[in-house]
Amino acid sequence: MSSDRYQKARYKGVYPVVPTIFKDDGSLDLEGQLRCVDFMIDAGSDGLSLLANFSEQFSLTDEERRILTEAILKHVAGRVPVIVTTSHYSTDLCIQRNRHAEAFGAAMVMVLPPYHGATIRCDEARVHEYFCRLSDAAGIPIMVQDAPISGTPLSAPALARMAREIEHVRYFKIESAGVAGKLRALIELGGDAIEGPWDGEESITLLPDLDAGATGAMTGGGYPDGIKAIFDAHVAGDREQAVALYQQWLPLINYENRQTGIQTSKILMKEGGIIGSDHARHPFPTAIPAIRAGLLDAARRLDPLVLRWAA
Repeated sequence: MSSDRYQKARYKGVYPVVPTIFKDDGSLDLEGQLRCVDFMIDAGSDGLSLLANFSEQFSLTDEERRILTEAILKHVAGRVPVIVTTSHYSTDLCIQRNRHAEAFGAAMVMVLPPYHGATIRCDEARVHEYFCRLSDAAGIPIMVQDAPISGTPLSAPALARMAREIEHVRYFKIESAGVAGKLRALIELGGDAIEGPWDGEESITLLPDLDAGATGAMTGGGYPDGIKAIFDAHVAGDREQAVALYQQWLPLINYENRQTGIQTSKILMKEGGIIGSDHARHPFPTAIPAIRAGLLDAARRLDPLVLRWAA
């Protein structure tokens, strides 16, 4: 990791995704939501990320997005910086979402390239223009989310050009295949214009991504204390300790990335008494009991704060 880039970055460290907490009937559980946020801050999160895909943003109404954005930002009250995902195919609607998030205290917004369904995509020129327009209307940084879910290939040269030419685009969450190699290429091509090269995808590739120069990690929300320990050891220059910790937490990270997915943090939070329900809105599949038990077994071996915070 470039210590100079890390020191200069406005936002860095571990910014786990806040899950959306529902009651068993699928309605929002705002009381549980705020307890979830308090736990994540107490677990050492450097910041929080709202309304990402791991927040089940795709199952929320626009009114629910508004309620969650305003309630959570008010409750956080500046304790940590908050990134709000505002992705939308429409440039104008994305700008509206960005302005709303900024007005209520978001430190940054995160945006996927514009897409709809499996076939409606934009080429790199249109994507560049899209982010130019978002930047012209913004007063806070914009993080580009480079993830397979959009189905939009974004080359390292295209991302580096965004950083050099678009004022508020300085942060990039890389989740496409070969993350570490792409991070290295992005940093080499973009130089100082790349303020925040970040890792994602539940930190399944955290160690090689930190080696490549990642200055931030957007992870799942169930065990920020574990991810933070790995991240901080690497930042401090103790790679051997970072490797040892990564090996220790990898079984749990793997469960989240490959088995229990979006439900992981809510299963852990329910088991620890932080929230009352780990419900995911239909038709999202519920984790089968045996897989849920395997997740909890992997977690108990590590004694994460999530299982004892509410005691």
